[in-house]
Amino acid sequence: MNANKSIRFRVAGEQDIPGMVAVRFAVRENRLSDPGYLTPRMWLDGLQASGNANSWVCELDGKIVGFSTGRVREADIWALFVDPEFEGRGIGQRLLDLAARWLTSEGVTVIELSTAAQTRADNFYLKQGWERGELNARGEVVYRRNVAVRPGQVTNQTH
Repeated sequence: MNANKSIRFRVAGEQDIPGMVAVRFAVRENRLSDPGYLTPRMWLDGLQASGNANSWVCELDGKIVGFSTGRVREADIWALFVDPEFEGRGIGQRLLDLAARWLTSEGVTVIELSTAAQTRADNFYLKQGWERGELNARGEVVYRRNVAVRPGQVTNQTH
């Protein structure tokens, strides 16, 4: 990144929702067929104040360019999006790590997420060491990470 640019990762608040919405609708892949699907309540439920979730934003010179959301009861990463203008700079990786670490600190041992098949995100999660699984009812690929086991660690589980 340009050395003159100020980048910051922080916990999101209600005031950040418009910027998060802008990033979500800017993506080129995994676009929503029904933009009305994401209600204001869903965005609020993704914030720390909900008691079940937490979201982080990445700001570049004060502009939100990415965000992630983890939810405890669902044991998932509900959202991870980066403005296409800022892809390939490590922002997604950092946001994914923030959400996964927080979920782990909240006692979640297996984290799930899903994404459209054959997309950059599909490849991204594979490269991050997530286990690619089945397709869900929406036709998305389900990924899982057992955070109780470190990558490369041998377990006694049978498959």
